[in-house]
Amino acid sequence: MTTKLSNAQIAWRAAQDIADGAYVNLGIGFPEMVAKFQPPGRQAVFHTENGVLGFGEAPPAGEEDWDLINAGKKAITLKPGAAFFHHADSFAMVRGGHLDVAILGAYQVAQNGDLANWSTGPKGVPAVGGAMDLVHGAKRVAVITDHVTKDGKPKLLEACTLPLTGVGCVTRVYTSLAVVDIEDGRFVLREKLATISLDDLQAVTGARLHLDGAVGDLIAPEL
Repeated sequence: MTTKLSNAQIAWRAAQDIADGAYVNLGIGFPEMVAKFQPPGRQAVFHTENGVLGFGEAPPAGEEDWDLINAGKKAITLKPGAAFFHHADSFAMVRGGHLDVAILGAYQVAQNGDLANWSTGPKGVPAVGGAMDLVHGAKRVAVITDHVTKDGKPKLLEACTLPLTGVGCVTRVYTSLAVVDIEDGRFVLREKLATISLDDLQAVTGARLHLDGAVGDLIAPEL
């Protein structure tokens, strides 16, 4: 396969679309990286399901306060004005539509916006966690992911085959090869790496990619 973006570069690209002052929840694992790449002059307010609003970067090694963690059990710091609240209140924020953006990882995304991002396999946690609430509570849901699985199979599909996290919830996907919007039940290609042809990109995508105007170059800095 052609050269692709690293996880850090995918996270950087997703961060460029977060508005200043937006209330944002980042999924456990890879999506947490998005917080590192906020554009200069912009500051999102990050929310975590276990009950913190306004947390900052991870502390230096050895300086962790393990009473301060995010939903992924990683150590965090606090921004001025940060708030703590009950787990139930945190989910009330999610379910009440108070989050502007949720950025999550994915195993599969369907062309109608369905998302599958949890598994009960040998290494899977046997529960969907907060993602089911996030995908239907946040005003905008985006996914960051490699374009294909480790064995080269498409992650962007006509229909998900794994258990769903949410139905018709995803509006944009940032992958290692492209930026794809989901509109009217179809994948609309917005950006792609200049080093991959449209035909080659389509060959590793499990549903038709539609064009709506010019397709931009997907560009990210070396990270």
